[in-house]
Amino acid sequence: MFHKILVALDQSDLSHQVFEAALTLAKQLDGHLMLVHVLSPVETNFTSPIFSMPGTYPLLREDVDFYLQQWRTKETEGLEFLRLKTDIATTAGIPTEFTQMLGDPGHAICTIAKTWDANLILIGRRGYTGIGELFMGSISNYVLHHAPCSVLAIQGKLDSEPVAAPEPSVYATA
Repeated sequence: MFHKILVALDQSDLSHQVFEAALTLAKQLDGHLMLVHVLSPVETNFTSPIFSMPGTYPLLREDVDFYLQQWRTKETEGLEFLRLKTDIATTAGIPTEFTQMLGDPGHAICTIAKTWDANLILIGRRGYTGIGELFMGSISNYVLHHAPCSVLAIQGKLDSEPVAAPEPSVYATA
């Protein structure tokens, strides 16, 4: 049933859990993995003069060169990460391939799932809720609503601690 498993990865701790779940499923289901990493200007850990507000300061060639170098570094790191994970899966006897794309992560994941004809997408869910989800977005939410196949969201640490139950004395009546 789930023989073509698309695994959405980034370089977070949660991504390690997603990858381990993918290995387990692929072994049990005799599956094939497609590892996907999406480079997104919004998701990167560096600031960009290119995405700043127009007119806030002049765009200098040095700034653009610096940004492009950072981008190339992220691209290389992403490919090395995917090669490492592919080697681990292949050594475990799981047929595995990988791709890295540029763009909106949710849309890219759904597009690859459709063109690769995936049966299942594994993706991490960081647990953003409320205002956090509004500002940070939710790639997993987008994928759950737009994927052409089944989706398994691996839950990460929630963005807030659960609220403790009130002390029993609060419920006491006189």
